[in-house]
Amino acid sequence: MTDAVGSIDTPDAQDEAPKEQGRKGGKRAKKGPLKRLALFYRQIVAELRKVVWPSRNQLTTYTTVVIIFVVIMIGLVTVIDFGLDRAAKYVFG
Repeated sequence: MTDAVGSIDTPDAQDEAPKEQGRKGGKRAKKGPLKRLALFYRQIVAELRKVVWPSRNQLTTYTTVVIIFVVIMIGLVTVIDFGLDRAAKYVFG
C-alpha cells in the first residue's frame, strides 16, 4: 500500500537521517568539583576587574544625593500621614 509520499512500510528520507547526539558532559565533566570552583572564582575576579569603580568624589556626590532624596521622601510621607490622620479624626470624630 502506498500513499502520496511513498510506501508506508519504508520510512521517508527525513526519518532515515541520523540523529545528532548531544554532548555528554563536555569540558565540565572532565574537571573535578574543586577545579570548577576555582574556575568560578577566577571568572568572578576577571569580571570584577572589568567594573568601572566610581572615584571618591563621585561616590560622595552619589551618597549625598541619595541621603537628600531619602530625607525629602521621609518628610513627604510624614506630611501625608499627618494630613490623613487629621482627616480621619475630623471625619470619625
